[in-house]
Amino acid sequence: MPELPEVESICRKLNELTAGHTIWGGQVLLPRSLAYPFSVQEFCNFVDNINLKIWSRRGKYLLAELDSNKGWMVFHLRMTGQLLWTQQSEPFSKHTRLRFFCTSSYELRFVDIRTFGKVWLIPPSHNPEDIVIGLKKLGIEPLSDDFSVNYLTEKLTSYKRNIKTLLLDQSIIAGIGNIYADEALFRSGIHPETKGIELNIKQIKNLRKAIIEVLNKSIEKGGTTFSNFLNITGNKGNYAKIAWVYGRSNMSCRICNTSIKRIKLSGRSSHFCPKCQQHNKLLK
Repeated sequence: MPELPEVESICRKLNELTAGHTIWGGQVLLPRSLAYPFSVQEFCNFVDNINLKIWSRRGKYLLAELDSNKGWMVFHLRMTGQLLWTQQSEPFSKHTRLRFFCTSSYELRFVDIRTFGKVWLIPPSHNPEDIVIGLKKLGIEPLSDDFSVNYLTEKLTSYKRNIKTLLLDQSIIAGIGNIYADEALFRSGIHPETKGIELNIKQIKNLRKAIIEVLNKSIEKGGTTFSNFLNITGNKGNYAKIAWVYGRSNMSCRICNTSIKRIKLSGRSSHFCPKCQQHNKLLK
């Protein structure tokens, strides 16, 4: 699933290539990709002559604000969703679910192999949070000024859940998924099974710094492509080449040469170095 760096990379490229363009129509190839409205005709009516003003990101959601108070478009890519900016003459794949036609002979295509992704078209009478319930539940943005040590201390140390699961909780921190939770925990030297209540202030400071550094480095690399993530021009992300632990099970740690381990926590794979990330109990 695209996480914050992938979605942020898409957002920046969308602003570069599509902001200011007019969408004059569209096509629905898979109606269930529409989360709101449910009607194909309402979709076609909505995308008739709208201008893309600016794109923004909230957690793993992409939001397109429309010019002249025409409302919003919201995208959640989920596991395999892609937004591709391509010429209308380019043949589209069988996994293309929605098409947005632009005046420059280009179009924006929503492509989704697993079909879990969703698109909301929000009328100007509503805010995105009124329709997209998931937006209301999001926690703080980790690249914002509000992402402080005090915030993390208050949130994380009140739980007996393991820190890996807490980092995946979108109501605490918005946008972090499996990849960057593993990477940040490695950079901060914290074992993924460490409970939130066990964390001390030094660990929390290190974790905050690691989260910011890992996310910014991945954005710089265009995100991570382990399976099918592509940016809007069809290019892969390059962070995987420099990943510390994620996807490197049984490979040597880049710091100490210890074999990277993989375990399951709350049904999700977690990668870590047993030497660089010793559990708190082993350090007492």
